[in-house]
Amino acid sequence: MSSFFNSTPPLLPEIFALHGKWRADQDAVVCCKQRLSWQQFCQGNHKLANGLIHQGVAPGSRVGIVMSNGIPMLQAIMAVMAAGMVSVPINLSVNDEALVSMMNDAEISVLIVTDDQKDRVEGLLDKMPSSLNLLLAESIDSEPWKSLSTISDSHSVALPPINYSEASPLNIIYSSGTTGMPKGIVHHHRGRRDWAYDLSLALRYDDRAKTLLTIGLYSNISWVGMLCTLLCGGTLYIHQRFDSASFLQTVAEEKITHTVMVPIQYQRVMETYRENPVDISAMKSMMSCGSPLHKDLKKALYKTFDGAIIELYGLTEGIITTLNPEDAEGRWESVGKPLLGADISIINEQNNLLSAGESGEIVSRGRITMPGYYRRDDETTSVEFIDDDGVQWIRSGDIGYLDEQGFLYIVDRKKDMILSGGQNIYPQDIEAILVQHPAINDVAVVGAKSRKWTETPIAIVVVDGANDNADTILNWANSRLGKQQRLADVILVDALPRNPNGKILKRELRKKFESRSYE
Repeated sequence: MSSFFNSTPPLLPEIFALHGKWRADQDAVVCCKQRLSWQQFCQGNHKLANGLIHQGVAPGSRVGIVMSNGIPMLQAIMAVMAAGMVSVPINLSVNDEALVSMMNDAEISVLIVTDDQKDRVEGLLDKMPSSLNLLLAESIDSEPWKSLSTISDSHSVALPPINYSEASPLNIIYSSGTTGMPKGIVHHHRGRRDWAYDLSLALRYDDRAKTLLTIGLYSNISWVGMLCTLLCGGTLYIHQRFDSASFLQTVAEEKITHTVMVPIQYQRVMETYRENPVDISAMKSMMSCGSPLHKDLKKALYKTFDGAIIELYGLTEGIITTLNPEDAEGRWESVGKPLLGADISIINEQNNLLSAGESGEIVSRGRITMPGYYRRDDETTSVEFIDDDGVQWIRSGDIGYLDEQGFLYIVDRKKDMILSGGQNIYPQDIEAILVQHPAINDVAVVGAKSRKWTETPIAIVVVDGANDNADTILNWANSRLGKQQRLADVILVDALPRNPNGKILKRELRKKFESRSYE
């Protein structure tokens, strides 16, 4: 049957522009004391997008974004998207060498900074790629910098013509680098739109959503809350930094319905809430991801926030499962089932599919899978798995298993697995025991050299000031662990190295303690 009407699915910039028309007076974003309606938000995005185009920046050009959390950063991301360019948001905690490396890898043409980042970046300009030809600061007009208002104020408030397709790249997100050097993960317009659609269903977003973001907008975790809320026409609340008391205050005062955070943040929120409870009754969906949400904390959040906690397991590359609150009872350690329209399987080292209860590498397929790593064909190929039917899957690098009902359980990172005496030992299993100790506030288990077993597990522990010493904890743990899991050592430290998404940097711990050797 021929089609008379030619109707194509709108891309995100078009959807947002329609919100600006039909939700003109409703709040789109709130940060500190500033509130922008949907009309104001979209008009600002479009003026900056048109300004970038007027500066001669071509569609598909990469735009480095080195900015602190706030409305200017949000609007920079939205403007770059609307102009058909590719945003490259950078984690501000990376060192200068890594920042320069990412900017060169992405071959940026434009660099946008908040005023507080200008001096840092200015000292690195001679190391930036030769492709960089436009420097933009939040409000500073001083050669070679132009302010955002200077290039945008005189331009149209209308959405620029769509001169890109759904297959055009939208952003490059650099991986966290917890197990190796960061790689640029590409997402295109279709993938990001579909990703937001599917996550909005799984995480229960609608046009009444009031979403509080506390993690930097460079993070794919924040992009979950950001794109789901904006897709549905809700309201974003942005905190410049995380503080548990401020989080709870905003939840109570603004009747926050959604948030996206990592387990260590939820732990801090629970500690503060116990001391100073507030009205949290509006909370509808609290996504936790980035690292495992241990059973006891998950149960406490479930009880305190009336079942609003939803654990998400996922990779920026495009693997996602969620555990619905209704399914949590009796499977607290599960991370749920794949998103609508996605599929997962478990494979062994020989690339054979495994049955329920058998642990192996998690692989996934679905419309949210990334197109690939930027300029890293070798890395992209390395995460491909083709099954016996010729179907393409993406490898996760994580070890897990499915139960008889199809719920996924994460065992550990494949690269974190300890091979001791020919046996696979999964640090996460040991950590799950250790966190039950009343004195332990934070813990990571890594492999250390062993003269007898090649590798043996050791625990790096942060205690909460109690009198327990390392030997006491070691004896307590080993009395509860299996014979092959028993720790060779417990090392007390003040803090564990984490990236801003809350993931423990185990490669740093392995390097720090690589000189240690045990029997």
